[in-house]
Amino acid sequence: MSGQSRHDPVEIAQSLIRCPSVTPAEGGALDYLEDMLSTAGFRCTRLPFSAPGTPDVDNLYARFGDQAPNLCFAGHTDVVPPGPEDAWSVAPFAGEIVDGTLYGRGAVDMKGAIACFAAAALDRVATLEPGQGSVSLLITGDEEGPSVNGTVKMLDWLARNGETLDHCIVGEPTNPESLGDAIKIGRRGTLTGTLAVRGVQGHVAYPHLAHNPIPPLIDILARLTKEPLDRGTDAFQPSNLEITTVDVGNPATNVIPSSARAAFNIRFNTEHSADSLKDWIRSQCEGVAHDRGCSYDLAFLPSGDCFVTEPGQWTDIVRASVRAATGKQPALATNGGTSDARFIKDHCPVVEFGLVGQTMHQADERVPVEDLVALTRVYAHILDAYFDAKHDRAGA
Repeated sequence: MSGQSRHDPVEIAQSLIRCPSVTPAEGGALDYLEDMLSTAGFRCTRLPFSAPGTPDVDNLYARFGDQAPNLCFAGHTDVVPPGPEDAWSVAPFAGEIVDGTLYGRGAVDMKGAIACFAAAALDRVATLEPGQGSVSLLITGDEEGPSVNGTVKMLDWLARNGETLDHCIVGEPTNPESLGDAIKIGRRGTLTGTLAVRGVQGHVAYPHLAHNPIPPLIDILARLTKEPLDRGTDAFQPSNLEITTVDVGNPATNVIPSSARAAFNIRFNTEHSADSLKDWIRSQCEGVAHDRGCSYDLAFLPSGDCFVTEPGQWTDIVRASVRAATGKQPALATNGGTSDARFIKDHCPVVEFGLVGQTMHQADERVPVEDLVALTRVYAHILDAYFDAKHDRAGA
């Protein structure tokens, strides 16, 4: 089963790339997958969700079988905008192959991986014996967007409808240089804050009649960045706080502004939680506000906590499968940005393994055809090991 796929991942990837599914547009990608999977016997459910102030998003859950264990492959068909087309060597939604390389928006992040796990799953379910378990695909259209009407609500729907995920692999690009470099077993958390210090506008020649908000804003930002948040852990690199914008919006050089704003993002490890960081940030703001007699507004965007899937039987299956298909011993990594795995980890053990991420979100996003074939072999090995190997899944 883990040899050559009978379903061509390259053709599937080309078909998906040709669907212009820029967030939040479905673009035909979910329609294509639903038709292909339902024809093969998957029970497909479309899950459109909406919320005030956010775009409507369509999603897809497909499952073959109705018994445990349920091995889930998760990913997203939405992509970032392609940018100027003249920056591309080929049209971004043409899905063209040039010199053995597939070009197109989403080739790496992450329609290519979806094509690979769809091909491997379609092959495997053809021989899945009754009572052996289930294979499912959890596909969102909201990963590159606000991540409000996608995976989070899908997981809530699964829980309400008695759908249990036992283990999950997310097809995000995880390899820095070549296929087989790394498996992501965790991610640092993320917290974004916006800060506005309120002042009193006035003429720069009469500062006693005004209250300049810029110095206290600078003081707060200095306090937030003065010392390292931590030195890292055995599993994670150090946490870091980065100021991402400072904005006064004042075109006049002789006017003290009425407000000054800044935004920052923290990527944090298991030494912190979103709540503990919020408390610390508030305390720094309060300290400056007390010393300088100013007022401020502080707000936080929805955050994602840090998580790690402890090495064990599940990670061993994935690692051995990568080694069998690529000949490489992948590292167990936790670096990089966030993914929908931060939501899935509350429902089952989750790891990430996908393509090489060097061209994701760039013009000429691309993947070697041979990597698509090799990644399909990895997923096929995972499926074989998961359903056929004689191992105790309890506590995996």
